[in-house]
Amino acid sequence: MDPAESTADPAPPGSELDALRVLMITATQQLLGDTISVTDESWRGPSRLPGWTRGHVATHLARQADALVRLIEGARSGDLRPMYDSSAQRDAEIEAGADRTGLGLQIDLDTSAGTLSEAFETVELEAAWDKLVELRGGDVAPVRLLPLARLCEVVLHHVDLDIGLDIGDVDQPTADWLLEWLSFRLGPRVGFPKINVLSDSGLAVVVGHDEQAIDVRGSSAEVLGWLTGRSTGESLRGADGLTLPPF
Repeated sequence: MDPAESTADPAPPGSELDALRVLMITATQQLLGDTISVTDESWRGPSRLPGWTRGHVATHLARQADALVRLIEGARSGDLRPMYDSSAQRDAEIEAGADRTGLGLQIDLDTSAGTLSEAFETVELEAAWDKLVELRGGDVAPVRLLPLARLCEVVLHHVDLDIGLDIGDVDQPTADWLLEWLSFRLGPRVGFPKINVLSDSGLAVVVGHDEQAIDVRGSSAEVLGWLTGRSTGESLRGADGLTLPPF
């Protein structure tokens, strides 16, 4: 995802952080459960992301977990490290891992997710949630935002794998949190229309800042899918005729 500078911080306090971490763990378990049955041939088949196979998506998810661990380790040492050494290095690692066997991809997904979970446990033990990290693109944010960043990656790319989960299947608490994340990351993004998201759940967030604000109403999952290019938004109210830039 392309990052954006942000003025709002959805970093959850206390018990909300605990609940968010449970959502992240649950989403990860669902992903790993669904990918077990994917065959080698299917891993090499197209995902819902243009130009990427399912193997590309899985490798990206694993390397993103590694990148978050790198951020956590840097925060613990007081070193604002970038998530990746370079975009070229990130892309090369994804390409290199895409053609592995299903077993290799599954082990990578499982192992990298486990290492990230252990890193979050270390943060909890050290009470280091307020230490700072540098997100991709240069934004600086507290470590407590990283479970939300990971939840977004796991949920959206689970949908992208095209193995049974659709964006409309995302539960409301998860979708609400991810809309908060989009508000944070896309809030002041240049070229993104200003949208007042008014979810049927009662959540209200603002995404984008260009032009006059437009009110868009609907379920959190459908708004999430529309904002991220994973649904047409045809069931939303207020989105007619509005074309969004690529997520």
